[in-house]
Amino acid sequence: MTIILNQEQIAHKIRRIAYQIYEANIHEEHFILAGIEKNGYILAEKLYQELKSFCPIPIELCKVIVNKTNVLAPVTTSLPVEAYTHQSVVLVDDVLSTGATLIYGVKHFLEVPLKQLKTAVLVNRNHKKFPIKADFKGISLSTSLQEHIEVSFEGAPVAYLQ
Repeated sequence: MTIILNQEQIAHKIRRIAYQIYEANIHEEHFILAGIEKNGYILAEKLYQELKSFCPIPIELCKVIVNKTNVLAPVTTSLPVEAYTHQSVVLVDDVLSTGATLIYGVKHFLEVPLKQLKTAVLVNRNHKKFPIKADFKGISLSTSLQEHIEVSFEGAPVAYLQ
């Protein structure tokens, strides 16, 4: 196990991503941070807390539930569709590996008329199977297909390579 990002580095990446999100939404009256269930939502909460410290724009948190074992199952959200219709949405996940989870989350939001849709990840791997990219990323890594990246937000946050 190799540590990629320690607690201090993760905090720095979150702060930088938060500023980038603010800059991309500076002319919006309101925007949505939509975190993919589990770590993506935890990262969205951390981005929300960081943004609240300097961003005057109202932000709403949304949990996005993607069934990772059956990606064709309907994606659900903690907010009703009307809450993000014609809004700016930032879809957040912890790691962009193959792109499957993120692209199925994006597909859900593309079925709704939005102002804009951006994506944010803490760790971006360069092994995508789907044509998706992260608009905001903490770190990009080229790893082998056999290697696995894990982000733990329990206790002191850490990202590591297995």
